[in-house]
Amino acid sequence: MALAFVLSPLLVVVVGALLLMLAEAFTKKRSATSSGVALGATMVFATGFAFSIGAWLAGVEDVPGADALAPWIIVDRFTLFFDGILCLGGVLASLLAGGYLPEHKLDRGEFYALLLFATVGAMMLAAAGDLLTVLLGLETMSIGAYAITAFRRTSARSAEGALKYFLLGSFAAAILLYGFALLYGATGHTDLAGIGDAVRRGGDRSPMILIALVLILAGLAFKISAVPFHMWTPDAYEGAPTPGTTYMASVVKAGGFAMLLRVLFLCFGDKASMSWSAGWPPALAWIAVITMTVANLIAGQQESVKRMLAYSSIAHAGYLLVGVVAAMHSMSQAGASVLYYLLTYMVSTAGAFGTLILCGSRGKEAVTYEDLAGIGRRHPPAALAFSLFLISLAGIPPTAGFFGKWFVFRAAIDSGFYALTVIAFMNSVVAAYYYLRVLVFMYMREPAAGAPVAVPMRSAYVAVALLLSAILVLILGIVPGQTLDMAIKAASIFGAG
Repeated sequence: MALAFVLSPLLVVVVGALLLMLAEAFTKKRSATSSGVALGATMVFATGFAFSIGAWLAGVEDVPGADALAPWIIVDRFTLFFDGILCLGGVLASLLAGGYLPEHKLDRGEFYALLLFATVGAMMLAAAGDLLTVLLGLETMSIGAYAITAFRRTSARSAEGALKYFLLGSFAAAILLYGFALLYGATGHTDLAGIGDAVRRGGDRSPMILIALVLILAGLAFKISAVPFHMWTPDAYEGAPTPGTTYMASVVKAGGFAMLLRVLFLCFGDKASMSWSAGWPPALAWIAVITMTVANLIAGQQESVKRMLAYSSIAHAGYLLVGVVAAMHSMSQAGASVLYYLLTYMVSTAGAFGTLILCGSRGKEAVTYEDLAGIGRRHPPAALAFSLFLISLAGIPPTAGFFGKWFVFRAAIDSGFYALTVIAFMNSVVAAYYYLRVLVFMYMREPAAGAPVAVPMRSAYVAVALLLSAILVLILGIVPGQTLDMAIKAASIFGAG
């Protein structure tokens, strides 16, 4: 029973996905049915989140029967922390979809089944202790994300984004699989802990392990949309329905970072692999710098707000990589900063995309900066909500985004990465330009004569999602201590070094 309880978040989402899919399949297609499916998906995710909190409070140390799952599934606080994050992201995406899909005549129940099954894959990545489990979780999550991107069946832009995502994603998965195959050939293990022990005992690494490390880094970088493996991201995010974009920017990215942390610190956590002279930290540091800089420079040139937020998502992957690099010296602190940042980024970006949904109704959507002109006077609540989430993404106090960046930058400084921290801080200043530009258009501009004017929609689902996001942004920004302590406990499973 104890083992079932700590696995309950994953089991709830799996069973809920199956039941919801069957319920939708055997029910007549009506708008009321679509609303019920949205509510059902939200309740499944909320139950998964509640069980993750309950399992955390009950404790996962010395759970009877946990060895039976090893090495395929790892039951620890890292897994539970990500279960909570992923289910929370699913709650917000389901609520946003509950308002967006009916408004834009896209209310098909399979959208919620895709959200649930993709989340199952992401939760498997967080718990994976074997290369086979990693691949199974990765493909489960990715296939759902591909289908969500192509959900607008009649949209050429949606089809284009999905095709790019699918082709490049398949190519990246093949590179990752090739790296895993070389790793198995060099160590004789598929379990992550066994690979790590073999690499550590080997001392001087063989060329096969070095090649495997390079291939694995390339595959992982694609999954977190880091430059130069980011080309699919703007088109996929722009083509997908906005709730799907929200889901990919938050849940899929969190799943990618869970996989990155598991693989790097369990397989390549030895001193040689984590050295600055010949390990993976300098490679990730350069990727972080390039990702932040390129994404912020391009984001500032966008006229589409949705596309700007897509490049913003890429830039945030760069900030997160700064924390991953710093973890080579202090996993408990730097790793915890990455986990906390993922949580704050998730609620902030879900709120930003959610407000973009709220600001436009069918045929009168908010797409460009010009579409948002004057909305601060015409619809103050929507503009106020958008302002809060953009300020959080920019890292301005007293929001959650400020402490997310503060903890990552502090961890980098404590680890001696002063130049990397300065570059990250300068990029944050650059990013503030395109975030504050939205505020300028909302409060200081009026629509041009004859220009289309965005008209906000009315939806209780979207309103609840925005209210929940706003509360979390403020709570995590005002009292971050308890959540950070949880993140430290979750990251400490890799060691306190």
